[in-house]
Order: sequence, then C-alpha cells, then structure tokens
Amino acid sequence: MSLGMKWYAPSGGESLPHNDAIARLAAADIVLLGEQHDRADIHRWQLHVAAGLLAHRPLVMGFEMFPARLDPVLAEWIAGDMDEATFLERTDWAKVWGFPPELYLPLFRFCRETGTPMVGLNVRRDLVRQVGKGGWDSVPEADREGLSPPAPSPLPYRQFIFDLVGAGPAGRGAKGPADPAFDRFVRAQEVWDCAFATRLFGATETATDTAVRPIVVGIIGQGHLQWGGGVSWQLAHLGIDNVHTAIPQQTGAQRLQPGVAELACVLPKAFS
Repeated sequence: MSLGMKWYAPSGGESLPHNDAIARLAAADIVLLGEQHDRADIHRWQLHVAAGLLAHRPLVMGFEMFPARLDPVLAEWIAGDMDEATFLERTDWAKVWGFPPELYLPLFRFCRETGTPMVGLNVRRDLVRQVGKGGWDSVPEADREGLSPPAPSPLPYRQFIFDLVGAGPAGRGAKGPADPAFDRFVRAQEVWDCAFATRLFGATETATDTAVRPIVVGIIGQGHLQWGGGVSWQLAHLGIDNVHTAIPQQTGAQRLQPGVAELACVLPKAFS
C-alpha cells in the first residue's frame, strides 16, 4: 500500500495523482495552501507543493506569519544579506508569530535557495481589534494600512467560523452565524482575510513586470480558506478569481464536504 500523499477533490470525490494535483494548482494565478500552525508535517507538505509548483513557473511566496511592513527585511533575507539568527531577530519572530521557527525555516530556506521572493501578508493586531470593536468607520483612513473595507462574508463561511468559536466569549453569546451579536468577531476575521487577499493581489500586480508570470502562493491558516469565504472570497471582490485552494488532512480524517475547499491532501503517517 502506498504511503504517498493522497489528493482528492471534495466537490466530486475523485482522487488525483500528486503530479495531476500540482498541475491543476499551477494553472492558477494564486494558490492558497492551508495549515495548522504547529504541525511540522503540514509545513513539509507545503514545501513539497511549492517545489512542485516551481517546476511549472516562478513563484512569489506570501506568508501570514509576517506583517507587510517587514517586506524589506524579507528581501534582504532572499538576497543573502543575513544569517538565520539575524533574520529571526529582525523579523521579531518571537513577538510577531511565536511558533517554533524550526517549523517554518525549511520554507524560508527554500525561498532563499531558489531566489523566490517572500512577502508579508499580515497587519498590526491593533487594526484587527479596532475594526472588530467599532467597524471600519472607526479607523482613520491613514491607519488602515492600504486596505479597503472587506466584502461581507457568505453565510457558509460565517457558519464555519461560528462552529469553530461557538457562542462563548469570542461569539459574545450569539445564537447563530447570522446573529448581529456575532458581527464583531466576523469583522475581525474579515480584516485578516482582506489583508491577506490585498497583499496577494499586490504581488500579482508586481508580477506583471516579469517575463514569465509567477504563481503567487499564500501560506495561511486554513481557517481563513474554507467554505468559499475568507481569502478567496476577498480576492474575488478584488477581481481575482483564478484562485486554487488546497487543505491538508491527517490520515484517518473524515473527507471534506463539497464546498469546503477545491483540493484536499491526506498526509501519510510517515510524515508525522
């Protein structure tokens, strides 16, 4: 029995060989690769996918882990102007992200060794909190970090987020996903979704200056990528709809329902 990665399309249930899945993803302008932040096997999967995509076209890699203000530091890293310890210090890794850097360093080394540009996708947390509390109108234009108000999220995505956080402190006693009491949490989530989409869109715009249009890859927590909402929804609002999303799963996990994501990949136990 093969221990390899097992890809399938939740919408139709059909299985795909690894090469076919990579070729399908490579046809996109933007590829969104989900993750659980503390899983080394998922980050290895992301690296395998990125390497496969690079065989088709050049890449730009966007990372939720870095705010966009750190793009100059990421460029210096790719240029070889600092060692790993200095890179982690200058990106303020322990404060900005905090997960063990060993989980992500293989991806960062891959970008450096292949000359793949890295861009930060995130925003300052104060912006997220302020919009969640008071909406976009509560934030002065100069403090919005170049973002425009997000498109309101579709109900299936709100339902997905509600199922994750429930009616506890995050849900503020909301009775369901459409309850206005849940709006504060959703607004905060949408700031991240919009920020990631805006930075990825910006990377595609920059990429038009190159001879071969790169694939822009987003490395993002999979809670921002499911049920047709989140980042892909905000990208569509910006006019980018050639977006493919892939979600990793553990062996033995229940198959994703149609509509959750375009592609899923069951990781072999040997990855753990």
